Amino acid sequence: MITLGVDLAAGPKATGGCKVEWRDGRAAVQWVGTGLTDDDILRCAEGVTAVGIDAPFGWPTSFVNAITAHHAGQRWPVAAWDKANRKKLRLRATDEHVHDVTGITPLSVSSDTIAIPATRCASLIDRLGVKDRSGEERVREVYPAAALLQWGLRHKGYKGKENAIRLVELLAALRVQAPWLEASRPDAELLAGCDHAFDALVASLAARAAWRGLTLRPPANAVHLARVEGWIAVPRKGSLGDLPLVKPVTP
Repeated sequence: MITLGVDLAAGPKATGGCKVEWRDGRAAVQWVGTGLTDDDILRCAEGVTAVGIDAPFGWPTSFVNAITAHHAGQRWPVAAWDKANRKKLRLRATDEHVHDVTGITPLSVSSDTIAIPATRCASLIDRLGVKDRSGEERVREVYPAAALLQWGLRHKGYKGKENAIRLVELLAALRVQAPWLEASRPDAELLAGCDHAFDALVASLAARAAWRGLTLRPPANAVHLARVEGWIAVPRKGSLGDLPLVKPVTP
């Protein structure tokens, strides 16, 4: 099987993609690149078993309801401007779940600049045929920082030119923990030199984790929200070594 990971940015320049081929308990980077347009991503997704996209698949339901009412000239439905209501406007059910599990709070798709890639993602997942955003289909929302933390690796401080050496070290640490992962020299150099390419690799690995049933699913009381707001496929803690295995996963 082949997995595709996409580190989705507001525009093509900072958008990375990575295909990983899985066979006989091994994995190999088949392709990695940056500067991807939507059409590039769609072509890459053809014939791929699982896709992981690092961008929000939806917005908080409370935020959508409030903005819809306000836009229609109706009363603002949030009665009290307190911490609890601000949180409902800022965070999706999956964002709160990620925080509860990992301690990391994802950027707010309603109030941070991640909203710009999210609008691009909305069009992209429509074109990919996504109907259920909870992760029940082949295209899943992923979050490299959470995946890295769950796998015991550095999850922050490796992005940008000022942290170039940390990215090199992070890729080396990943390959030590995942000796089954192969990459050609040119691909390895791009992964070590560009955090967008590296995050796309992690997104591809997270897509494999989701396909194998190694990610945390929404609890019963959050499934209805996950289907419209999106659900981040967070790998189970310590599951990195299980990714290339072919044996069934024990629930």
